[in-house]
Amino acid sequence: MASHRRPKQPSRARVTVLTTAAAAAVAISSQAANAAPSEKPSKDEVKAKVDKLYEEAEQATEKYNGAKEKQEKLQKEISTIQDNVARGQEELNELRDTMGLAAAAQYRTGSIDSSVQLFLSSDPDDYLDKASTMDQLSAQQVDSLKKIQGKQRELSQQRAEASDKLKDLASTRTELGKKKKQVQAKLGEAQKLLNTLTAAEKAALAAEEQRASRSAADRVDLGNVGSASGRAMAAFQAAQSQIGKPYVYGATGTASYDCSGLTSWAYGQAGVPIPRTSQAQASYGRHLSMGELKVGDLVIFYDDLHHVGLYAGNGQVLHAPRSGTVVRYESINNMPFMFGVRI
Repeated sequence: MASHRRPKQPSRARVTVLTTAAAAAVAISSQAANAAPSEKPSKDEVKAKVDKLYEEAEQATEKYNGAKEKQEKLQKEISTIQDNVARGQEELNELRDTMGLAAAAQYRTGSIDSSVQLFLSSDPDDYLDKASTMDQLSAQQVDSLKKIQGKQRELSQQRAEASDKLKDLASTRTELGKKKKQVQAKLGEAQKLLNTLTAAEKAALAAEEQRASRSAADRVDLGNVGSASGRAMAAFQAAQSQIGKPYVYGATGTASYDCSGLTSWAYGQAGVPIPRTSQAQASYGRHLSMGELKVGDLVIFYDDLHHVGLYAGNGQVLHAPRSGTVVRYESINNMPFMFGVRI
């Protein structure tokens, strides 16, 4: 006969634990349901943050451009010095060969004179002074020895200069790498923010920029072209031919540009070489107030002078604005104007 046992009842402690756990779960669920969902930044908020990041990226870009320009200048200087050292060494070798031949001739005749003694002296300068005073050397021998000594000193100085510049070059390359990483970090941050927008929001932002660019182009007034210099107008027309080219940091054309890359390229097309960076361009001519601007003048923006464009007339500027944009017209009032520069 099967036994009938009563099922074991849960202990009071177990019931209490289960009841408490259930109550806690209900409370957490209720809190989660009532908690306000995290708000996604609006399109305009994202744009404001992205614009700020792009501005910081451009600041780093101009520092990058400065380091790159310095690197290129140092490389040219080092190359020139090294070429000079090589030529100088050849001249020194020729002078020594000439003295060596003279010494060999004297050895064969058994008359090693004071010029050879000088050549072997541990203190040539001192010996030369004494020998010259005592009239022990011919004028030609003295001249040859002085040339050797002078060439030795010159080569020593040039080698020291090259060594210093090589150290500076290594430091500049390190700085260049840091600036490049800073630019890339800012651009990466901006891209992450843009990726949070929907396709419709991105399209809306692009449409706003296109409308603003068209509006600025419509307001461009070249009526005061007659007052602009021929060089400034030639530079402006060169920049006009690049409208629509993309902004790329560190670029100088012709596939893409950054702000100072465009202005330096444009003036270069007009036969006027100007510095590479916006900060250097800012001090390359006479400063102007906004009311003095003429077509083709440089326009400098921001208190650290990290942005530059070309004045297009009627309060408009032609420039390469920032990453994600193209060479275009824009109102001069969209950025903090510092001053103009007439090259």
